[in-house]
Amino acid sequence: MLTRKQHELLMFIHERLKEAGIPPSYDEMKEALDLRSKSGIHRLITALEERGFIRRLPHRARALEIVKLPESARAGVASGRRGFSPSVIEGSLGRAPAAPMASTEAQNASAVVPMMGRIAAGTPISAIQDHTHNISVPPELLGKGEHYALGVQGDSMIDAGIFDGDTVVIQKCDIASNGEIVVALVDDEEATLKRLRRKGDSIALEAANPAYETRIFGPDRIRVQGKLVGLIRQY
Repeated sequence: MLTRKQHELLMFIHERLKEAGIPPSYDEMKEALDLRSKSGIHRLITALEERGFIRRLPHRARALEIVKLPESARAGVASGRRGFSPSVIEGSLGRAPAAPMASTEAQNASAVVPMMGRIAAGTPISAIQDHTHNISVPPELLGKGEHYALGVQGDSMIDAGIFDGDTVVIQKCDIASNGEIVVALVDDEEATLKRLRRKGDSIALEAANPAYETRIFGPDRIRVQGKLVGLIRQY
């Protein structure tokens, strides 16, 4: 059984696929369902995928496939609302009549970021390695500025949903807000992925696993190398 928001999102994706041939963007889904952040859309999509209603196609951005619809939708029965008709402002992307296939491919293209080795989510390891290769990521994960990716080693961030073997997408920056998960360089020698907390003149690197202690440093010992903006997991 689907929640109201899950049902609304499923029907919105279904209608957009029928009308335009491509699924809506995460921003369009967020606005259509009146959610404050894309993380809510990620959770709804994951729930729909786990229940077998949609399928995410690998290595392609905005690639969603409807597997099935609820019985009420197939039978044409209202599901507690008069119908879901979100207000969406259509852009010109994908609407050029001269080259519709090229426009669709452009929307489905993945962004490419450099893979910079491994990062410790546990006992800090040596500093970030040099660029090893490039990986493709959904453009929705990226904001402004430069980005890079790191492979996660360790289990200190499991309560934040970050597991050993995951790949994290990092927005390059040298400052971060209190509570953000960052790549921190300790004494210019070792790098670690932790939640940053400022306590007076000190900086705390906080794990998301009770088995690990919070480490506290003076401000001159820590340099922020970037903050977490996305996560990729392979099954």
